[in-house]
Amino acid sequence: MTVDNEATLEIQHLLRDFRPQDGDLLGALHAVQHRYGYIPRIAFRVVARQLRLSEAKVYGAATFYSEFRLTPSPATLVGWCSGPACRLKGSEGVRRMLESRLGITFGENTGDNKLGLHFAQCNGTCEYAPQVWVNGEVVGPLTAASTSDLVQKLKDEA
Repeated sequence: MTVDNEATLEIQHLLRDFRPQDGDLLGALHAVQHRYGYIPRIAFRVVARQLRLSEAKVYGAATFYSEFRLTPSPATLVGWCSGPACRLKGSEGVRRMLESRLGITFGENTGDNKLGLHFAQCNGTCEYAPQVWVNGEVVGPLTAASTSDLVQKLKDEA
C-alpha cells in the first residue's frame, strides 16, 4: 500500500463522524491538523469528498484562517504580527528583513525545516510593536536591523 493510500485511509477514518451540510468543514480541518500537525495536500481531496464540497472550497478555508498550517511545523516558528499597531510602527521593514534573511515567504519553512515563517494576528501585546513571536514568545519592539540580528541568532541556534 502506498503512503498516499495509507494517509487517505487514515484521514477517512479521522473524518468518519463529519457529515455534509452540518457545517463541519472547520472541524474536519482541525481534526486533520491535530493528527498531523499540519494539513497535508492529500487531505483536501479526502475532506472535500467526505463533506461533498469542492477541493477549492476546502483549500480556501484552510488558507483563509491563519491557525491552519499547510506545511509541517518547523523546529522554530516565527510569527510576524500583522496587527495595526505593529504596521503603524514599521512592521513592514521587519517583514521584509525576515523574508530576505530567512530566504522564505509566509507559510514556508527553510529547506532543513528548522525555521518557519507565518502571519500572526494581534495578541494584544502592542507595547512591543513591531514584534514577532518565536515559538509563541513575544520578541520586540524590533527594527529591521534588530530583526536581522534575531534571524542570525535563530540560525545559529538551529
